[in-house]
Amino acid sequence: MPHQQGIRNIAQNRKAYHDYFVEEKYECGIALFGTEVKSIRQGRVNLKESWAQIRKGEVWVEGMHISPYEKGNIYNRDPLRAKKLLLHRSEIRKLDSLVMRQGFTLIPLEMYLKDGKVKVQLGLCKGKQLHDKRDSMARKDSEREIQRALRQKQK
Repeated sequence: MPHQQGIRNIAQNRKAYHDYFVEEKYECGIALFGTEVKSIRQGRVNLKESWAQIRKGEVWVEGMHISPYEKGNIYNRDPLRAKKLLLHRSEIRKLDSLVMRQGFTLIPLEMYLKDGKVKVQLGLCKGKQLHDKRDSMARKDSEREIQRALRQKQK
C-alpha cells in the first residue's frame, strides 16, 4: 500500500463552534485498534457529543462514536469506548491547569488523516451563553446578506 500524502478531512464537529468559543487548537494523535482505523477511513465516525478530559496525566476522549467495521467480526470494539489522545506531557500539564482553574473544556473539533495517520484537532473551549449564541447567529446572518447583496450587484 503506497504512503498517503497530505490531509484528508474525515469528520468535523460543527456544533462545537456553535456552543463554544474556541480559544486554542491542538493537533494530537489518537490510540486506536485496526478495525477502528478502517472504519474511520470509511468516514464512519461521529464527533457531535464528544468531549475530552484529563485523568492521571493522560487525555481521554469520551462520547466519540466510531461505528463497528463491517468485516471486523470479533475484533470490533465498543463504539463509545474512551480513546486515549497522544499529546506531549508539557501540553497536557498546560491544558490541565487551564481546565481546572479557568473553566475551559476540551472538545474534539475535527478528525482527519495526515500522511496516512489519524489525527484529532482538540480545541480549548469556553462555553457560550444564550445571548452569545444569538449574537453570533445574527452576525452570520448579516454577513450572509452582505455577500448576497454583493453578488447581486456584480451581476
